[in-house]
Amino acid sequence: MSVSIGIGVIGCGQWGPNHIRNFSHLPGSRVLMCADLNSARLRAMQECFRGVRGTSDYRDVLRNPQIDAVVVATPTASHYRLVKESLLSGKDVLCEKPLCLNPEEAQELISVAKKRRRILMVGHVFLYNAGIRMLKDLLDRRQCGRVYYLHSERTNLGPFRSDVNAVWDLASHDVAVFNYLLGGMPLEVSARGGKYLQKQLEDVAFVSMVYPRGVLVNIHVSWLDPRKVRQITLVADKQMVIWDDLDMVGPIKIYNRRVVKESFYETFGEFHLLAKEGDITIPKVELCEPLKKQALHFLECIHSRCRPLTDGTESFRGIQVLSAIQKSLSRKGSPVSVG
Repeated sequence: MSVSIGIGVIGCGQWGPNHIRNFSHLPGSRVLMCADLNSARLRAMQECFRGVRGTSDYRDVLRNPQIDAVVVATPTASHYRLVKESLLSGKDVLCEKPLCLNPEEAQELISVAKKRRRILMVGHVFLYNAGIRMLKDLLDRRQCGRVYYLHSERTNLGPFRSDVNAVWDLASHDVAVFNYLLGGMPLEVSARGGKYLQKQLEDVAFVSMVYPRGVLVNIHVSWLDPRKVRQITLVADKQMVIWDDLDMVGPIKIYNRRVVKESFYETFGEFHLLAKEGDITIPKVELCEPLKKQALHFLECIHSRCRPLTDGTESFRGIQVLSAIQKSLSRKGSPVSVG
């Protein structure tokens, strides 16, 4: 990349500093400005990253002609407004997930980006995770056979949010991952949740989804759990796989275990199901910070003007699913069709 891309970051809370760090260290970009309403955060960013100018008014970032692209890392409720203003200002945009809080706003942002010929990318960072990419490759090559079901668990004690519930905060990752792995959207969802810490927001939820070809998916998310867990279990007719994001040695484990029908019958119509044991394979996964891969992909898309892996359309599909889950939560678990 011969031309250095000027980057502005709006929001210096949890994720903003990580974006500033990554884009500051990549050869194809330079962070020129960051914006936040908290003056202490701005001072901290300017002390850590020399040459980055801070401002309390995000419009200063949008008015800067040297800034080619904007990263929006603010609370979810502000995404729609900030992304729209950034696109209308002629900036390419990388927005933290979720892009917004309803499908109609997502469609409008996609339309604005298309009309302005701007890149609109959403930070579904787990789609840039090497373990998830390997899991996708196993499915695409049909190595595991017919998929029966998948189960994900994303829990911890905190961090607690006051803008969105645990579904929009945590399950948004899992919905994006499952849509990516299975190559489509669920047909139907149902969900139950609990509001134990705050009266208005669910801090724990159990989500069930039905994908085409009868694939079942279950998601458990919680801010109120004694253990930090980030796992996905895949069960298929030839192999079973576990992805554990917190396992730095072997995040992917392939179990050559399956159920077979006994080939001999004692009486007509009689058969037995037998568990067939096999080896456990731990393939080598080249570990790299997913956020860095995501940043590199964003820069590549800016240079080539190509569609990002996690573009507005893919995010729109995820928001459709999340909206259906939210509707099921409000109906105490009643099934809701997607789309």
